Amino acid sequence: MLLAALRRFVVGSFIALVALGIAWELWLAPLRPGGWALSLKVVPLALALPSLARGRVRAYQWWSMLVLVYLAEGLVRATSDRGPSVPLAIVETGLAAFAFMAILLYVREARKLARASPATPGRAPEDLHSPAPPGR
Repeated sequence: MLLAALRRFVVGSFIALVALGIAWELWLAPLRPGGWALSLKVVPLALALPSLARGRVRAYQWWSMLVLVYLAEGLVRATSDRGPSVPLAIVETGLAAFAFMAILLYVREARKLARASPATPGRAPEDLHSPAPPGR
């Protein structure tokens, strides 16, 4: 139950970061008028969504490090930009920080659950709660 809630929170945070990054760099406050190249920064987030939605612990472990790039970008732009970019950068910082915390909690809970009942390779952590098949 906790793993599913944490997974939904992380996936929601990533979707929000993707939407924010696209809107920010294309319409709300682009660095240059007509500049769209910086909006490509959300491509890694979008590519990670399927693995995160499936609950793959390895993807969560990787993204515990990679989401810090978005946190750093938000901090830098919140302190160096002016105008409408500042509140957008603060929102990005908050989303990345909450995603980071939820990722860490997810990995900790998944590992704790895996230690409690050893899983077969490739089995999702949430499947550990399901009863074992008969004859096992």
